[in-house]
Amino acid sequence: MVNLVEVQKPLLHGLMKMAGVKPYTLEIEPGTVMNFWVPLETLKTPIKGQNQEPPAKPSKPVVVLIHGFAAEGIVTWQFQVGALTKKYSVYVPDLLFFGGSITDKTDRSPDFQAECLATGLRKLGVERCTLVGFSYGGMVAFKMAERHPDLVQAVVASGSVVAMTDTINETMLKSMGFSSSSELLLPTSVKGMKALLSVAAHKKLWFPDRLHKDFLEVMFNNRKERGELLEALLIGNKDATVPHFPQATGRKCIISGHKEGRSLGSPGETLCLQ
Repeated sequence: MVNLVEVQKPLLHGLMKMAGVKPYTLEIEPGTVMNFWVPLETLKTPIKGQNQEPPAKPSKPVVVLIHGFAAEGIVTWQFQVGALTKKYSVYVPDLLFFGGSITDKTDRSPDFQAECLATGLRKLGVERCTLVGFSYGGMVAFKMAERHPDLVQAVVASGSVVAMTDTINETMLKSMGFSSSSELLLPTSVKGMKALLSVAAHKKLWFPDRLHKDFLEVMFNNRKERGELLEALLIGNKDATVPHFPQATGRKCIISGHKEGRSLGSPGETLCLQ
């Protein structure tokens, strides 16, 4: 039977190209490859028989949209890309083990994700950027902002925390009725898929069960590695520290109907560092 989500992918990719972004695969280091959607204007049409030239530097202020666990980059941000490309150079990465991004390294920490993302952006000619991270992507964004203040001008994080401590994790799961992060973020059934989308979207979405099943088949590969990513997120309460951000913190903002940011470490809120 035809997978409806897989069939729709070429249409989505075509629409994203019309919006001004195109996929580009980049080697971060030997054994590590990341997929980015990059601004069309940074890519030159390759001459027949020659390799694609490296992308040019962006000509507009850069916004980097970082996805969470529910879906790969362009699926997560498809409705925002078109609205942003008129004024910004938009980059949409697939984090490692999502979309076309993969590594043979054993490090599953958000620090490693942040380092790979920073390396990739620099190779793409990005010198300064604003990061917009959702959920897991927000935690990667915070790590990158802390470690690369020369690259990160500002961060907007929605539905995220600076670090996932034991207490935050237990409180969050208890409030949602789940026993583990894997049960929530790596669903194995249509029921689980519906539960994940109910917390991943700010408006209730309705899809037929067939579409949920097809989405589950297409978007949740690399399960073993993603489970390891979740394990690497957890930090013991005693080991948790408040990071230093050179960017100013706590400025309130509203992004796509999400709540206003009020504090570091409150899942479901939106926080700006600028």
